[in-house]
Amino acid sequence: MTLDHASQTTLITGASSGIGAALARLLAARGSDLVLVARRTERLEALAAELRGAHGVRVETVSADLVRPGAGRDLAAEVDRRGIRVTSLVNNAGIGADGTFAEQDPDELEALLALNVTAPVDVSRAFIGRLDPGGYLVNIASMAAYQPIPGMAVYAASKAFVLSFTEALWWETRGSGPRTLAFSPGLTRTEFFDGIGTEGYPGDFRTPEQVAAALVRALDRRRSAPSALSRAADAAAPFLLRLFSRRSAVLTTARVAGSADLVRKNRAAAV
Repeated sequence: MTLDHASQTTLITGASSGIGAALARLLAARGSDLVLVARRTERLEALAAELRGAHGVRVETVSADLVRPGAGRDLAAEVDRRGIRVTSLVNNAGIGADGTFAEQDPDELEALLALNVTAPVDVSRAFIGRLDPGGYLVNIASMAAYQPIPGMAVYAASKAFVLSFTEALWWETRGSGPRTLAFSPGLTRTEFFDGIGTEGYPGDFRTPEQVAAALVRALDRRRSAPSALSRAADAAAPFLLRLFSRRSAVLTTARVAGSADLVRKNRAAAV
């Protein structure tokens, strides 16, 4: 079944910049009404004004800190208060952290897990029963989800959770609920890297607009899949790693991902 984006009201978390903002622009151009969620109110309002003027769609903004316990239920209560019926949901908000686990700040790790793991579960649970069968539920995972990554142990594990969780939801919602998808971008030039830097990350970076376009193409496929990557060229690595022993997979990933450089970079920054 092809999606009719013009019939949707799509809630996007982490919508003030990066992939979230690019996706909002693309969906608005397709005629979707939007609920944009992030902490930075001024950026949300500027984006909402741009989209209303360019496409004539309804755009609501909600300033929310999704790290707080119960943020998903509070968000659902807020859209109810405004009389908005959300038909589709994209859990895009997330943060990253790299370096040796033993040297990472515990508060930063707690915030990462709250935003990357707890928030998608809480927001999905708050909205899944409300979403339209003709709509969709997307959780943004990462290429990091497909293997443990030394030097990014907690981040990669958080995205592995998102991937596993969402693929299970795909089965549960298949045939009667919204189209459910775990979508995994690769390296993308966004503010995600402002806090951790791009040094030590080998590979080609894509733009948020390229990633958003790939996500919409994945949603528009007639036969839905539980997960999708932002580019087909990335599919080989997860497939090949499944053929390795667990030991070999970790050692290979550490070499390819530049784990030694990630660890050295963070130790140097701490001095």
